Amino acid sequence: MNKYRYLVMIFGLMAGPMTVSAASAQTTVKLGVLADMSGIFSDIGSMGAYDATKMAVEDFKKVPGSDKLKIEVISGDAQNKPDVARGIARKWFDSEGVDALVDLSTSAISLAIAPLAQELNKVALFTASGTSDLTGKACTPNSVHWTYDTWALSHGTADAITKGGGKTWFFITADFALGHSLERDASAVVNANGGKVVGSVKHPSDSNDFASYLLQAQASRAEIVALANAGGDTIKAIKQASEFGIIQGGQKLAGMLLFISDIHSLGLKTAQGLRLTTAFYWDLNEKTRSFGERFAARNNGRYPSMNQAGAYSAALAYLMAVAKVGSPKDGVAVVRTMREMGTFEDPLFGKTSLRDDGRVVHDMMLVEVKTPAESKKPFDYYKVISTIPAAEAFRPLKEGNCPLVK
Repeated sequence: MNKYRYLVMIFGLMAGPMTVSAASAQTTVKLGVLADMSGIFSDIGSMGAYDATKMAVEDFKKVPGSDKLKIEVISGDAQNKPDVARGIARKWFDSEGVDALVDLSTSAISLAIAPLAQELNKVALFTASGTSDLTGKACTPNSVHWTYDTWALSHGTADAITKGGGKTWFFITADFALGHSLERDASAVVNANGGKVVGSVKHPSDSNDFASYLLQAQASRAEIVALANAGGDTIKAIKQASEFGIIQGGQKLAGMLLFISDIHSLGLKTAQGLRLTTAFYWDLNEKTRSFGERFAARNNGRYPSMNQAGAYSAALAYLMAVAKVGSPKDGVAVVRTMREMGTFEDPLFGKTSLRDDGRVVHDMMLVEVKTPAESKKPFDYYKVISTIPAAEAFRPLKEGNCPLVK
């Protein structure tokens, strides 16, 4: 079957044709990729997320009938500051005709953007932020939370480690929304499995010196030192933990949020053996490899992170929904249409669906970082330990306290 006819079928376009008549002018759709372009999360998203979004547009344009939409993608640097991000988003929405945002690099930024998108009836596609509050108390009818969240990461990694015997935990936590959510959700899993959190310490974002935090972790004698942070902070913490002899002293590291770009920066010699939970791995199957190789060819040989894969898939599903609605102007209607697609076979995430609370549900994976000897090609970094089915991977709908869920 033709690849793009397949896309039409999996997203349900054939059951609901585009409502823009052939004789009318093209309907303009504008996507804004608001990411960290220069800071500690730039390897995870940045221009890679922008390029992945453009790849989704390119693929969508090959679907019959897609020429009725004129699609534009712009980018901006959120600088990891909620006030900066909200200012850019409001300007884009109010005066530059942006219909939907993609990426949103931190949980604090996403929590600031969600009510703005609702106020202006736009769409926010959260593909890079983690807090599970986005589908809990902060859910909106205009928000879609793709890729992962802190509940899924914590249950995947903490559950496996505690059941494997790692019962005492010490958290080194980034002092912002993502870190707080990771520690909260992982602590609940540790306690539920008969473990104990013996201590924690908070650090500011973009820290350079983790010495005092690592000394506290060593002094705690916890079996597991959990890093509830992300990006550059996680990389620096792992490198300095190696220098401090954390592993040699008998403790184990648990990265609560790690990306393939982090493993690349650390190198397999340092990262080997780390276990982590991820939504995407480029070398999983034929479709993910095809996307990964296309992405690497236009990104200097760097393969996509799960956030960049999320930007592609979220943008593609959004455009399919806009095509069915006929216009991007009613954000609630577009998100409702995404939800009404039911369970579809996403090119990168497999069987996927959107719940009433805005949570996109798909399988997650527990993976282990390969040794240098096991890796046979560039970015050949993971071996899949287990697949966490979609029904188990994310917080049950009834437990999130989203006001949209009756």
